[in-house]
Amino acid sequence: MASQSEQVANLPGPRNIDPIEFRNVLGHLPTGVVVLAANAAGQPVGMAANSITSVSLVPPLIAVCAAHTSSTWPLIRHEQRFCVSVLASHHEQISRQFSRSGTDRFAGISWHHRDAGPALDDAIAWLDCELVTEHDAGDHTIAVARVLNLASAQDGRALVFFRGQYGRFEPTNLDLSRRENA
Repeated sequence: MASQSEQVANLPGPRNIDPIEFRNVLGHLPTGVVVLAANAAGQPVGMAANSITSVSLVPPLIAVCAAHTSSTWPLIRHEQRFCVSVLASHHEQISRQFSRSGTDRFAGISWHHRDAGPALDDAIAWLDCELVTEHDAGDHTIAVARVLNLASAQDGRALVFFRGQYGRFEPTNLDLSRRENA
């Protein structure tokens, strides 16, 4: 019997869906932007990601997706622990820096040590994570990690990725009036 990972990897292709069209259509779903970082051989390594989601409250689990072509994910995987820094709305350049290959992604970046790895100082939230399992899924790896510790800033807005562009979340007037009436 094939494992779940093998079953997903061997799914027949649907009606000739173009990968670029697939990306564009799914780009209509706004996502947050994070940096995953670990200490690899005593040096900080990190990568930007927007494929991250909450999986379970009890136990606290998240899932992140990394392309098979990533040269950074294998370094993070090897360490088994990593810190997720949730980027603030003014972090577009940081996201771009952590998306480039062949550069020192931490150059000029203010960061501090957390139990699971490097954390960006000016982020709006941090999650210390431990890798639990991985699943091959097409051209990506789905990694499930247990959240060991977490923290958040008192204020700030998240960096959002939508239709191939960066932006920020703005609450609607309805959201503001609900909070004021609570």
